[in-house]
Amino acid sequence: MHSLSQEIEGFSQNRLKKQCTRVTTVTGRRLLERRGEDGGGEEEVEELQEEGAGFGFVEDTSLDLQVGVVRPFLLLASQDAAHDLETLHRWEVTHILNVAYGVSNLLPDQLEYKTLQILDLPDTDITSHLEECSAFIDRARQQEENMNRKRSGRLSEEALQRQKFRKQIWKQR
Repeated sequence: MHSLSQEIEGFSQNRLKKQCTRVTTVTGRRLLERRGEDGGGEEEVEELQEEGAGFGFVEDTSLDLQVGVVRPFLLLASQDAAHDLETLHRWEVTHILNVAYGVSNLLPDQLEYKTLQILDLPDTDITSHLEECSAFIDRARQQEENMNRKRSGRLSEEALQRQKFRKQIWKQR
């Protein structure tokens, strides 16, 4: 079994699709960022001239309940999805790595959380948190695999409690 940190270390930028990212700074400047042709090297930045440019944020009041599957055991989602009982139930979430600043954990008695308050700013160095995050993800994956092994013979007490919890959440709807 490879750990998440081993997968990250083996990552190659050559496998990424070519993308452009539209950035609005806090002052309202709008930029278009793209990597060089080979996927590496220096980032190309082009300033966009647009009418009616405002400040560098747009208030979005709609829920973002999309869930991305990074690996079968690893999901990526917003704080909205992490606070939506139906989404948590549908995806059978057992652990949440919360790296948002100022976002509370909704169900600390039913789910296992790891919380790191990381500011979402360009100058924030997230690499200092990778080892701790990887350890939590690996531990969660191992616990899930152990539960699946127990389940194959008979349902364990943990699995029964989880089923009961899921039924309670479903009834609360």
